Amino acid sequence: MEIAINALLTIVGLVMLCFGGNWLVSGGVSIAKKLRISQMVIGLTVVAYGTSTPELAASIAATVGAHTDLILGNIVGSNISNVGMVIGISAIISPLVVSKATTRKEVPIMIGVMLLLVAISVDGEISQYDGILLIAGLIAFTVYTLSRAKKERKQEEEDPAAQKSSVPRAVGLIAIGSGLLYFGGLVTIENVISIAQGIGISETVAGITIVAIGTSLPELITSIVAIKKGHTDIGIGTIVGSNIYNILMIMGVASVITGIAVVPGMFTDYLVMIGFAIVLIAFLRSGLIPRPAGIGLAIAYAVYLGYTLLS
Repeated sequence: MEIAINALLTIVGLVMLCFGGNWLVSGGVSIAKKLRISQMVIGLTVVAYGTSTPELAASIAATVGAHTDLILGNIVGSNISNVGMVIGISAIISPLVVSKATTRKEVPIMIGVMLLLVAISVDGEISQYDGILLIAGLIAFTVYTLSRAKKERKQEEEDPAAQKSSVPRAVGLIAIGSGLLYFGGLVTIENVISIAQGIGISETVAGITIVAIGTSLPELITSIVAIKKGHTDIGIGTIVGSNIYNILMIMGVASVITGIAVVPGMFTDYLVMIGFAIVLIAFLRSGLIPRPAGIGLAIAYAVYLGYTLLS
């Protein structure tokens, strides 16, 4: 009976994620048009921040509850699922045409941030000093993104349709959408964890698999909604931005609160995370992620999940 209730509440959380993703994309597109900046930048900032709120909430809750193994597993697992599951499924639904500027700039930054996480983990702990370093990186990336947005605004002509758009309404949609993603993510995660505990798996494995999938649902829903509306750059920008924020912002905040131990087995997951990112940059060089590539990413992610759960 308890599992049935958890399953029902999980569905409620998913419905909240669906509505939240739809409104967040709508508000983000309106802001992009009004401010004359690209949808990619909106995806990297407003939408990526919004879809990362479940990971932030889960990590802070895990910190308070002294479940630090769950934090690192959640962040690494979420970054893997963002590429394997989210981009994989999105490309299966519709081939993704993306800006080559993403390959030149943001994706290499994402890989660099991942390598930074590996570097600070070598001593077996992500300390509070490491957390400060990550937050400094977050500030630098935010400044870079805002600088890019400022340049684009000078170059782009105003869209006539943007004159009719309402900034307060767009901001309201973003706020409500982010709120639904946040609470929908919490409801989904809490009940998925309850189901996982009944199965009997470790916190690290739960973070890498079940919790990571749960916290990646906002990115999945948001990306699918964006693609259906023809805003592919928002979908890709959301994934890239979310992966960067997961490490710089969420790991930064969590490790500043308390140092996080790194178990030796986590380095294998680090390699998988970086491997998925390298495969992604290979596809993005052509400006297209075709449906067969999406199928390959989804299968690779399913194999990784199976290996992690059975090992």
